[in-house]
Amino acid sequence: MIQPLTVVWDFDPVLFRIGTFDIRYYGLMWALAILIGAKFFDNFCKREGLPSKVSESIFVYGTIATILGARLGHCLFYDPVEYLSKPWTIITGFRDGGMASHGAAIGLLIGLWLFSRKNRLPYVWSLDRIMIPVGIGGAIVRMGNLFNSEIFGRATTLPWGFEFVRSHKWVTEYAPAAVHPTQIYEALCYVVTFAILCWLYYRKDMARRHPGVLFGIGLIGVFLTRFFLEFIKTEQESFEVGWALDMGQWLSIPFIVLGVCMIWRGAKHSAAAASIPGQHAASAAAAKRHPAEKQHSAAEPAAQESPVAKSRKNHKKIRK
Repeated sequence: MIQPLTVVWDFDPVLFRIGTFDIRYYGLMWALAILIGAKFFDNFCKREGLPSKVSESIFVYGTIATILGARLGHCLFYDPVEYLSKPWTIITGFRDGGMASHGAAIGLLIGLWLFSRKNRLPYVWSLDRIMIPVGIGGAIVRMGNLFNSEIFGRATTLPWGFEFVRSHKWVTEYAPAAVHPTQIYEALCYVVTFAILCWLYYRKDMARRHPGVLFGIGLIGVFLTRFFLEFIKTEQESFEVGWALDMGQWLSIPFIVLGVCMIWRGAKHSAAAASIPGQHAASAAAAKRHPAEKQHSAAEPAAQESPVAKSRKNHKKIRK
């Protein structure tokens, strides 16, 4: 009998060791995802005429909120009895693993709300822009899961099936059968989501024209992917055995619904809903650099102005 082609995955998850202390690729992937997110926000702020202190503060709020949310999410969603009975292990057991993407999402939403309040920005402005680095960051973290030989799929005879020889779960439950490398599937889907969001932001100016749409598309791209791939993943915890939908799918549904609502809401609202301090100054600076663009802008139909702007102009004319 001809054996199907498979990939024998024997990757050492440890980058380097110093005595009993080790640095793992998984942690490096998290750090890389956070740094890329900070770099993107720096680009957004420069592009939209916001001061550098705004991009600096997102690094603090975003990093702390994401890591705390990811850790607490794992503890409360997947093993609440253990961690509630020994709450100190939430911190002391950090190096033993346990980070949940849904918890990271909730933590990031809270962190962005605090960030927006501090910098006097519309919440939807922050939500739209964060989804771009979330897309590529999610793909990078999933590669960290691959390096850890964890969160893989069920048995498969496809030629790209993986044998995770360093995984105790694979050795005891699946060997010698190959399994779906769902980490790669998920990472690829996130990269596609990232590419779509970049195109909409940089080429179509969607974040300014229809606030909320980028956030909605990002949520659907990330969590609808997660929802469907869970059908071929192995259960992360024993209590999920026999469930029609596992914990990851139940937690994904609210984010998918929110994504649909944000797209519907954003499609109906104009750019005036998310105007931010500094954008007008940036537009003026851009007009000085490109006089032709300024002339073109002045020739645009007045119908594009918001009702509030029209009302203010009329009021000024009456006073004159």
